[in-house]
Amino acid sequence: MTAGSFVTDQGVEVPAVTGETMREVDRIAIEETGPNLYQMMENAGRNLALAVIQVLGTGWLSDQIVVLAGTGGNGGGGICAARHLANRGAHVTLVVSDPDRLTPVPAEQLQIYRGTAGAVAQVADLDDLDAGVVVDAIIGYSLGGVPRGAAAALIEWTGSQPAPVVSLDVPSGIDATTGNAPGNHVQAASTLPT
Repeated sequence: MTAGSFVTDQGVEVPAVTGETMREVDRIAIEETGPNLYQMMENAGRNLALAVIQVLGTGWLSDQIVVLAGTGGNGGGGICAARHLANRGAHVTLVVSDPDRLTPVPAEQLQIYRGTAGAVAQVADLDDLDAGVVVDAIIGYSLGGVPRGAAAALIEWTGSQPAPVVSLDVPSGIDATTGNAPGNHVQAASTLPT
């Protein structure tokens, strides 16, 4: 194992990349190799849904799943995951940080999600939700500064929950390159390669 990698539970060495490198990987994937943003978001959302089912185990059909989504690509992946879970019969509540500011592809994901039996709640409704698992798709590896507004409220609520949290990309509010929370010099050890 090197400083620029980590080893999975299955013993596979995986290289660690910076947030900047990941943005370039996504750009190459979309612009040069073929999958478009819709396909990438669909793959991320489907796999996130499967990870949530795995975390919940046999209770996945009865436990309340709260999906927190931001306005960009990470949020779109979370909305897509919410749709996959709702379509499988799970009890899902989706909370989007600012639905009026969704970028185009996540906005389409929300429109499609609204055709499922899944619920939609507002940020103001968070204290009324009882989560069996929280899905964090608020901010991904493109974090640029200290989260503010509704995104910060979603992150704070997530941190106050006793339920397990499944994050898409990295835990929201954590810099993907350093493992630090902006404005905080303490490292988030659980997100750093070991």
